Amino acid sequence: MAQIENAAYQRQGKSFSHNKKQILRIDMTPMVDLGFLLITFFVFTTTIATPSVTDLFMPDDQNIIDSSNLSESLALTVLLTDHNKIYYYYGNWKEAEKDGKIFETGYSVYNGLGNIIRKKQRVIDESGKFPDGRKGLMLLIKPTSQAAYRNVVDVVDEILINDVRKYAIIEPDKSEVGWINIRKN
Repeated sequence: MAQIENAAYQRQGKSFSHNKKQILRIDMTPMVDLGFLLITFFVFTTTIATPSVTDLFMPDDQNIIDSSNLSESLALTVLLTDHNKIYYYYGNWKEAEKDGKIFETGYSVYNGLGNIIRKKQRVIDESGKFPDGRKGLMLLIKPTSQAAYRNVVDVVDEILINDVRKYAIIEPDKSEVGWINIRKN
């Protein structure tokens, strides 16, 4: 702790109590320690808080992916809409619509899109038909005009978390947008 040291000295000869002078010495060591602790704290917290960026590689406009050419067993299509809703289907749109196999999910940790991706990867691995296994999964992300940019970023985060190697962000078909609009009303 800080200390104040009193040192009284006397004049040569007789000592007079009212002529005594006091010398004050303040120990600043604790203040210097506190200053270094604060500097260390702020330097440490600013280096931890550096933002990280996810790389997103978009395909050329000339190499547009046609979802009808994909193997239906490997395709998972995600339709992003407003209010954080996600519609997804496996394989071909026409067959999924005809069979009523278009499902709704969200961004929940346990029951959301990440869980759907992991289930599809497990099915691909267990089938044994594909030499690449789960790496062959092709995730098609189709954000509608009502989807927020945050939704696309959340889906890309799920892609990175679940190690999906092949994915594309493309525009939804008119029939898909029409189905979503009917669903909303």
